[in-house]
Amino acid sequence: MAASNGSAGVFAITKTRLLVFASLAITWWFAHLLPSYKPMIKAEFKSRLDEARQKIPKIKVDWKPTDDPRAKYNASKLALIIEPRPIPHLVPQLLHMTSVVPPDWRFLFIGSNVSVVSVARSYGIKHQQVIGKLDLMVLPDPWEIDTKEHVFRLLTDVRFYEEFLPGVEWILKFESDSILCSNSPKSLNEWLDWSWAGAPRTPDDHFSGNGGLSLRRVSSIRKVLQFQERYNDTEAEDEWFGKRLWVMQGEKVAHGKKGALAVEDFYMENPMGYHVRDGGQSLSDNVWKDPTQRRKIFDYCPEISMIMDMKLERERCDNDNKEGGIGPTDAEKEKAAEEAKKAAVEAVKAKAKEEERLKKESEEEKKKQEEEEKKKQEQGGDDDEDDPLANDADAKAKAMAAEAQAKAASANRI
Repeated sequence: MAASNGSAGVFAITKTRLLVFASLAITWWFAHLLPSYKPMIKAEFKSRLDEARQKIPKIKVDWKPTDDPRAKYNASKLALIIEPRPIPHLVPQLLHMTSVVPPDWRFLFIGSNVSVVSVARSYGIKHQQVIGKLDLMVLPDPWEIDTKEHVFRLLTDVRFYEEFLPGVEWILKFESDSILCSNSPKSLNEWLDWSWAGAPRTPDDHFSGNGGLSLRRVSSIRKVLQFQERYNDTEAEDEWFGKRLWVMQGEKVAHGKKGALAVEDFYMENPMGYHVRDGGQSLSDNVWKDPTQRRKIFDYCPEISMIMDMKLERERCDNDNKEGGIGPTDAEKEKAAEEAKKAAVEAVKAKAKEEERLKKESEEEKKKQEEEEKKKQEQGGDDDEDDPLANDADAKAKAMAAEAQAKAASANRI
């Protein structure tokens, strides 16, 4: 009896079971009908979507970004600096140079991993990179720039220009101790017809091409490198190029003041820029020693202070002569020498005058003695010899004459 009740309970029709069966039947029915209604549903959805799109206002953005922001600059003009050291003033120097150099020029900073990272942290430098004005580069092996000699080898190797500077015709090469002046009345583009222009070393220098701040024409450089090769550990690259470009026909190189771009060892009025060797540690006296001329330079090119190791005026040492030394200046020394010479001349004149006076006194004394002797002779020699007063007068006269002669002799010795 119990078993029959259990089997009847399994197949017993309950309300829950009826609901489950009905839901399954409805689901199967919908699944069977859905494929036939699917095109209709898609068409309805598409029509409603098209209606919604028609109600959205139309917006047209006329923006066509270029793939390379450097395309807006002149690829043939490049300002180049090579510096492996992370010098603190590199960032302000670079930003200043980008504002002074004509806007169609591009910049390339070649450095070590350390110097490139140091420069790249600046937001101003990042902006210049984004707009395509400046590129930062670390040269791959086997190129090296850690010493001046390695830089000389780099700049005298034609492969450097072919691999890293393709299409470049003019190079403004500057260093961490050189700068262009914003007050310059001239533009860098005015030197584009020169093969090489830099700073003269002397007023009559036949090659004014000191390379610390110089404009170079790459086609002229290639001509030299086609038939000559620089020996390692010899003269600097600017001197090496200068000796060859100066004698080549058709090459226009700066000489003396003509075509000179910058000031380094020889002073010129209102130059395009300045090159201060070793950050001011090796300055030329011809340019920097005179404090008045130095003040004139700083007034004309105040930005030069960012690349020089300078102190405040209140930090000057006592007795600083403002010419690089302690004590009197050269002008003061010359003035003192002139005064000493003048005093010596006056002393000689005074000595001669004193000698003349003593001589005159001696002559007068001698004449007086002669007159007294003559007078004595007239009065009679015998009486005078017995007269003690006369003898005393003669003795006094002789003593005075001897004293006058002694003074004259002493003056002659002086």
